[in-house]
Amino acid sequence: MLLLRQARIVTRHRQCARLRYTVSSSTWRRNLLTLAIESSCDDTSVALVEKLNNPDQSVTAKVHFLQNITANTQKYRGIHPIETLLSHQEHLAKLIQSSLESLPLDQVQQGPSEDGESPAGRRRLPDFISATRGPGMRSNLSVGLDTAKGLAVAWQIPLVGVHHMQAHLLTPRLVSALKGGLDDTGPTTVQPEFPFISMLISGGHSLMAHSKSLLDHEILATTVDIGMGTALDKAARPILPQSILESTTSTMYGKLLEQFAFPNGPSDYADYQPPKTRGEETEQRESKWGWSITSPFANTRELKLSFANVESTVTRIMTAKKDAGVEVSNDEKIDLAREVMRVCFEHLASRMIIALEGLKGQPHIPSSQQKRLATRHRLYRSSSRHDKTRTLVLSGGVAANGFLMKVLRSFLDVRGFEHIQIITPPPVLCTDNAAMIGWAGLEMYEAGWRTDLSAKAIRNWTLDPQQPDGGILGPDGWINQDPAT
Repeated sequence: MLLLRQARIVTRHRQCARLRYTVSSSTWRRNLLTLAIESSCDDTSVALVEKLNNPDQSVTAKVHFLQNITANTQKYRGIHPIETLLSHQEHLAKLIQSSLESLPLDQVQQGPSEDGESPAGRRRLPDFISATRGPGMRSNLSVGLDTAKGLAVAWQIPLVGVHHMQAHLLTPRLVSALKGGLDDTGPTTVQPEFPFISMLISGGHSLMAHSKSLLDHEILATTVDIGMGTALDKAARPILPQSILESTTSTMYGKLLEQFAFPNGPSDYADYQPPKTRGEETEQRESKWGWSITSPFANTRELKLSFANVESTVTRIMTAKKDAGVEVSNDEKIDLAREVMRVCFEHLASRMIIALEGLKGQPHIPSSQQKRLATRHRLYRSSSRHDKTRTLVLSGGVAANGFLMKVLRSFLDVRGFEHIQIITPPPVLCTDNAAMIGWAGLEMYEAGWRTDLSAKAIRNWTLDPQQPDGGILGPDGWINQDPAT
């Protein structure tokens, strides 16, 4: 009934929206509200996000609603495609229904309507729908995207199909507009201005990019095997006591591994000292227990990430001890957990330093094919790679790890990059969530981009416009409009 009632006032809503735009000066853009859907993997998430363009030219944001439901795949000890799909089908519509009660009241005063009710007492419809279009599991993505299409048709509003990784990388800009937290009570966070270095570290993705604009993210490094989050989750299974593994329905054990390794929090790694040179990075560290974990690509400067050997080494260590009838003590398990994280985090930090050094190095000369793609998207890059990068944006589920932050900050400080500031969202916004999808949708919408209703979900989708698929704007289905319309 609520949907039908709102559909009847679409015309009035459009009139109110026009009024909100015209009552202000020509330099002030109207406020925008979006309903956002995330369904790329095992999290079903819905959010209502509003961007307020204030008369003083400042930008603030409000998350009116945000709820996540994670599929219970514990018995599979990992992501299970069918279970996650069924979870989306079961929960998405109910989450959307719940979100409708949080739609903000329309504040435009126009006097009583024909039925005697003031428009100010009505719920405001979203200006457009945001939904994750990719990358991710295609069936799961389709549940969210097709639902979004239905809402766009019912409410006669536009659709924006959002790039999942772009949303992660823009999340700190949402946090800044929120003044630090979902309830607007946290400390003000600096909004990262382009260009900045982006690091997306999660179970499904591990990549480093040079983010030059909303649409231009040059991929500097990506994993050649599995994501860091997946490596930590898999390494945690043979290390963590069974009682800890059974304490959660989630199969994302990385956070539990951190808590197990550092029960006293930051004080347990306060004395951490990073390798000061590349030579120190290559030194093999053997533990007092007789085992060691080799750092990936330690002897090269290749901008590649690799984490599969960490998980396989842990499995080999624990299996060998079990076969030998040796009981692994709790202290040894803690040391192994710490070493797993140290190797993963130092490998990432090492590639980060190499990337930052490269930005101060030789000019970047695109190929003829890259030039054509860049020209198509109006994103032609200058001949010099040297820029004024001052910010490192860290996002994704692993970004909430305190020891990771310690390692990255320490590497920057001892390698001559003390001026680089690290910005990361609060934990609730580091993992997959619809609030980040809504914010990315808002930025794309204000830049003039809409998605045609014929658009399909995309399993693999790069960020870089100079990659063969054309990056964010590469797939068919984009519609470009004047942002002021």
